[in-house]
Amino acid sequence: MPPVRSLLAPITETIAPTRLGRSFRWLLSATLINNAGDGIALAAGPLLVASQTRDPLLVSMALLSEYLPVLLFGVLGGAAADRFDRVRMVVVVNVARAVVLAALVATIASGTVNIAVVLVALFVLGTAETFADSASSTLIPGLVAREDLGIANARMQGAFLLTNQLLTPPIGAFLFVVGMALPFATNAACFALGAVLVSRVATSTRNQLRERTGLGAEMVEGIRWLVAHPPMRTLALTILTFNVTYGAAWSVLVLYAGDRLGMDAVGFGLLTTAVAVGGVVGIVSYGRLERRFSLGDIMRVGLLIETGTHLSLALTTSPAVALATLVVFGAHAFVWGTTSTVVRQRAVPDELLGRVGGVYRVAIVGGMVIGTPIGGLLARIFGITAPFWFAFAGSALLVAILWRQFDHIVHAGTE
Repeated sequence: MPPVRSLLAPITETIAPTRLGRSFRWLLSATLINNAGDGIALAAGPLLVASQTRDPLLVSMALLSEYLPVLLFGVLGGAAADRFDRVRMVVVVNVARAVVLAALVATIASGTVNIAVVLVALFVLGTAETFADSASSTLIPGLVAREDLGIANARMQGAFLLTNQLLTPPIGAFLFVVGMALPFATNAACFALGAVLVSRVATSTRNQLRERTGLGAEMVEGIRWLVAHPPMRTLALTILTFNVTYGAAWSVLVLYAGDRLGMDAVGFGLLTTAVAVGGVVGIVSYGRLERRFSLGDIMRVGLLIETGTHLSLALTTSPAVALATLVVFGAHAFVWGTTSTVVRQRAVPDELLGRVGGVYRVAIVGGMVIGTPIGGLLARIFGITAPFWFAFAGSALLVAILWRQFDHIVHAGTE
């Protein structure tokens, strides 16, 4: 019987080709482990909040704790990633997250947990995640060749999708039922193991700033570079505005599922699963798409799909049509996200990757924060489909305005 290693070799080569290097495999392994833990907490976190309070305002504060750290610390985290050793930064933050979760587990096990403790823990964890993402997102350009950035980012997206979105959330819910502290203890263990795996990563880039100034000045420098770089500035504005329309539509999705489609809670879960299934299709197909089509055309078609998604959901009352629409949308979302990341990594100088990436994260979350109340207000005044009509009209207008800009965006940094 062949050894296990020889049997697994073809699978490993398919998932992470040898040309991507050993350090990339360590990083991908850490990403799988970290996102497995996060996926478990993704399901268990809301259950923990609901077990401590039924106050809608306090429940909404838990969601705010997910958005607020990115808005407050997104650019600061990027500046830290450009100033300090990025691998070490990820290791330290992962260990810190494990410690915070261990403290939360202790309060749950001792019966002293309350909603204030939970909200503080969620905010601290969200802040730590902001700094960890700021550093980890800058590592790939120092690990793989420029022509392999697409496949490398697709693999990282795939790791997030499979573990965080598909496989482990049901495990988190099950563990919470077995024992309230179990999912958070598991998440802590995953972060600790992730720190060990990331410590094995060796990058070939130097991310130390040649001249140290204050963090504030360094943050301003990153913002100034982005403002003065038309293609990257346009891409940031594209992400911000499209997330406004996306946030408006998705803010009422749970109500839309029941009121418009007649679906119960399980049906709503199927809608979110459909997006993840589409994402798997998109990530698996990314390499072939990148070889056959230009990045500019991939981005254009993707935004057409997003615009069509809003129109389809505004018109249909069929759960089957909605599910099929969201599968297609999920494929687009992960392909477009991978493409925009590759474009940014190619265009932005390594010493600015953290800060510019921080601005992009603020744009993503900022768009959602702006769009979410717009969607709720439109649905209250004009009906449950109004946010989708708003999203369709806004997206169509943006596509028309930006259509010719994508060739400039994708060629930034390649001249």
